[in-house]
Amino acid sequence: MLGGAGILLTAGPAQAAAVAYKTECVPPPISGLPPVQGTTQVEITAPATAKVGDEIEVVWKTTQAASKNPDVLDLDKDTVKPTGTIKVGGGQSGDLKVEGERTNPPIKKNSPMILSDMKGKLKLTAAGDITLTPDAYNINVSKPISTDTKCAPKEQVQAGATIKVTAGGGSSGGTSGGTNGGTNGGANGGTNGGNSTGGSNGGTTGGGDGQTDFPGKEVQTPYKCKTPIGDKEATSPVQINAKKAGGDYGLTVQFKKAVMDSPADIPADSVKPSMEVKLGGADKGTVHVEGPTNKQPIKSGDPMTIPDLTGTYKPGADGKSTLSPGVLTVKALGTTTTCTPVKSEVSLEIDTAAQPGGAAGGSGSTGGTAGGSSATGGSASGGGLADTGAESNGTLQALGLVAGTVILLGGAVFTFLPRRRGGLR
Repeated sequence: MLGGAGILLTAGPAQAAAVAYKTECVPPPISGLPPVQGTTQVEITAPATAKVGDEIEVVWKTTQAASKNPDVLDLDKDTVKPTGTIKVGGGQSGDLKVEGERTNPPIKKNSPMILSDMKGKLKLTAAGDITLTPDAYNINVSKPISTDTKCAPKEQVQAGATIKVTAGGGSSGGTSGGTNGGTNGGANGGTNGGNSTGGSNGGTTGGGDGQTDFPGKEVQTPYKCKTPIGDKEATSPVQINAKKAGGDYGLTVQFKKAVMDSPADIPADSVKPSMEVKLGGADKGTVHVEGPTNKQPIKSGDPMTIPDLTGTYKPGADGKSTLSPGVLTVKALGTTTTCTPVKSEVSLEIDTAAQPGGAAGGSGSTGGTAGGSSATGGSASGGGLADTGAESNGTLQALGLVAGTVILLGGAVFTFLPRRRGGLR
């Protein structure tokens, strides 16, 4: 039987099936390396039988990645983290997000990639044969900078496992990291690892049945930024989580994969980010969230992360309300950078009940001290963003050298300095 929390004793013995498929892997843009064609070999482990209502664990074991670590640099121990998608088909359909831990032995140049097992939990909602088919996957390397290599099938992939699901044994309502969700952990092993999040239809829906924690979906958000050294463009993965307290919701906005090494010394209490979370659906307006300043100085070469942004959402309407990343403001060393989303996807959808003084088209509720105004920044004219490669870094790129002073812009992640080619393929 599959072990672990949430695996019900009614699930049948585990099965492991292998599948291989042609794959194209695209290295990070900064590497300058071309796409690589190869073969991915995967073993999918899942119970052979289960009942409707069961929550099962599915394991993706990569026995062969489609590409090697290129002949550029050696990868250190515990720097590689895989995430992937398993297509759910048959009696139930959707995407199951799976992820592995950042654990690996040192990997030499021109050596096979070694990826940890990826896991996810699937709530079974329909009787019949449920198929599990491996699909695209991503390889994140955290050092010397955070980079992503994206791998996708180039042919139709055979199912890796089939579960025979019988009726009865639980409600078919709701999901927990399955067809409409996935296991989502921070790139730094953050506090949100292991929560079931996201959804193939965009955002996690929450509410009712006494639930208090509502993790959101990680969404790629392209920004245009107004900075003291000119306009910047970047894409940032953002996730909005909520915790219900009475009729209000405590919000936490997380910027994912935000670790980089600082290229200069940064004084304590010199960087403070904030955001206006955009409301939609039944409710309207924004909610102010903000993060703390860096309490300790950051030495050159030390890792940089953007802190969680927190605030309180007081609903102003009844119904299903959506929350999306909004305008981001970063105050650093006496300067202000304002970043406006070119487009913004829904990260979280929750059932809300109007509260006195709630949002409903106003400026929203505030969480903590405002920390300064949030100007709207640049417009989204001129079509889409250029490919900056910032999606490989997690948060907004920006390092300015103005009058010899280092200025942090766009959330504590820096523009790449000139360097030799590197990265995965």
